[in-house]
Amino acid sequence: MPPPTTAHRGGPTRTALLTAAESLFLADGYEKVSVRAICAAADANAAAVHYHFGSKDRLAVELLEDRLAPLWADPLDRFDPAISDVTELVDLVLRPFVDIQDDPVGRLHLRLLARFVRSHPQAAWTRPWFQLDRWSGVLVRLVDDISDDDARRRWGLAFQLILTQFGGEQPLPPAATAALADFVVAGLSVPAHPSPSAAPPQETS
Repeated sequence: MPPPTTAHRGGPTRTALLTAAESLFLADGYEKVSVRAICAAADANAAAVHYHFGSKDRLAVELLEDRLAPLWADPLDRFDPAISDVTELVDLVLRPFVDIQDDPVGRLHLRLLARFVRSHPQAAWTRPWFQLDRWSGVLVRLVDDISDDDARRRWGLAFQLILTQFGGEQPLPPAATAALADFVVAGLSVPAHPSPSAAPPQETS
């Protein structure tokens, strides 16, 4: 019989590993925590992280999705591009960052998310709102004439900036948060540039 897939490797051991990793990351930082230390803190055997997650990086992905996805999922699932705008969407994106940045565990999650996304740009996220395709699909309904590729690029740049700002050592003050929101809204909302082939022909003398 083949081993169970990650999706079926649930239960108390998986939960214990996530909780142990979260505590160790908070105390020592992601880079300094070993797989062996996580297993020991969870009172699990040395192969438990590999069995349940495949790797430390995959554990980090699932930890971040498990802890952070609920903060965004409900309001974003209810967001309707037909009756809303980019400003409202950006507010929904930033509000959870603001809400959790003063909490030590919340700041751990933000710093871990910022560092992990920067060092693992091709990480295999599974929750819908952790995937750029979901965001680009919303943006093309809000901004006229932009392509899916353009929407993905805009969101990629926007999230790099957001994570850099909220992933620092200190909470982002209100004035900086407001400026960040304005900047992100402007970047996402800029009209599509016409393609070179669409440019009008130039008159010749």
